[in-house]
Amino acid sequence: MGKAGRSMWLLVGSLLAQGAAAQTLALVGGTLVDGTLADPIRDSVVLVEGERIVAVGTVDTLPVPADATVVSTEGMTVLPGLWDMHVHLMINGHADYEHWDRTYPAQFRDVIMPASARQLLLAGVTGARDLGGPLEDSIAVRDAIAAGRIPGPTLFVSGPFIQKKPYPGTEQFRWGVDSPADARAKVRRIAEAGVDVVKLIDQDGMSEAELRAIVDEAHRHGLPVVAHAHRPEEIRRGLEAGVDCFEHTGLAAAPEYPPDVIAALRERTANMAAGPLFWTPTIEGLYNFPYTVKNHEFIDGSDWHEGLPPAIVADIRQSLAHPERISYFQQTPQRWPTLQRKFQQLRENGVQLLIGTDSGIPMKFHSGSTWNELDVWVNRLGVPAIDAIRAATYWPAVAMKADKDYGTVTEGKYADIIAVKGDVLKQVALLQRVDIVVKHGRRVK
Repeated sequence: MGKAGRSMWLLVGSLLAQGAAAQTLALVGGTLVDGTLADPIRDSVVLVEGERIVAVGTVDTLPVPADATVVSTEGMTVLPGLWDMHVHLMINGHADYEHWDRTYPAQFRDVIMPASARQLLLAGVTGARDLGGPLEDSIAVRDAIAAGRIPGPTLFVSGPFIQKKPYPGTEQFRWGVDSPADARAKVRRIAEAGVDVVKLIDQDGMSEAELRAIVDEAHRHGLPVVAHAHRPEEIRRGLEAGVDCFEHTGLAAAPEYPPDVIAALRERTANMAAGPLFWTPTIEGLYNFPYTVKNHEFIDGSDWHEGLPPAIVADIRQSLAHPERISYFQQTPQRWPTLQRKFQQLRENGVQLLIGTDSGIPMKFHSGSTWNELDVWVNRLGVPAIDAIRAATYWPAVAMKADKDYGTVTEGKYADIIAVKGDVLKQVALLQRVDIVVKHGRRVK
């Protein structure tokens, strides 16, 4: 055995010793797409002890312990659990935000957000970034999942949106700032409460000093800043202030990003010392709308009912009785022709794109948004399947500085693993039916 082989077995032995009291789980036989740049591993074996992966190999190179619980993945693609980098746990597809915000806040923590989290997990989403919610509720749900009290993906939460002025009736989860000192105080408050990321919107309505105070204070606490990109000035000023990740394709019906914005993107993405500039385009909800508004049988499905009381399910269904009337989507026919060009501009200019969906917005259910985003990237926008999968596994973990523990199926990382019948690299839409979900070493589906 060579030096590399001896090193691998020393690592395996060490990890097995650490988890000696735990039952070994062995996923055996499938094609492993591990989230790294390696080629797929045929006839793979993944050994799990406790919460962690202890060894990865093939049926010919890695023996399965006699006492292991064996799960056959023959005929399946095995891959890291998916991440969705833009979800809203406090909403569930209802068409009327004003009604929802007025009616359901008291049920966010104990009913609605846990239901959203459960739906994501059952869809193969083992990591998610929840952008915008009441501070205490967001942290309580995140921590309940981490403690194993409720099922759901590992959450990275922002708590409230930070903006210049909250919209009427949204003050519980949108916090305004009225000075640089107030901006710092608001960020300091959510940081000390324990959020994982700062969500910034409407930054073009703030003073330069307020915006810089938010980004600086967030970075002082080691928190990345995620900002909307709905308008050119939001992007310009976000880049100047040092925002880490932008959300949405934005710019309404404008045909493309302005030349000066593209020039600024190129300058930022060329700065290797600053690391990747991340961007979550959340493109599928708009891209698929012309079809879904006329073909909405999916609304009659029951997967999005999971965890929701019948009265809330009925309320959501009633709000979606006429998809063609939903105000949220009225400009989509004008926006749709511009989406592919904007997406391509981002890819061409060095931005690291992330899979995220805006899940929870009208008609976008947590049970199906993520696979739809992947499908549009691959089958409509020309992204290679392996790149799209890495944008939903490896790169999100890097963006959240969690890649030591998440993002790939490799030794030492948490065992967040999914398996799907068939070849996902050939037919990425197979992800709409995830057959096996393992979260932190425990099979949950």
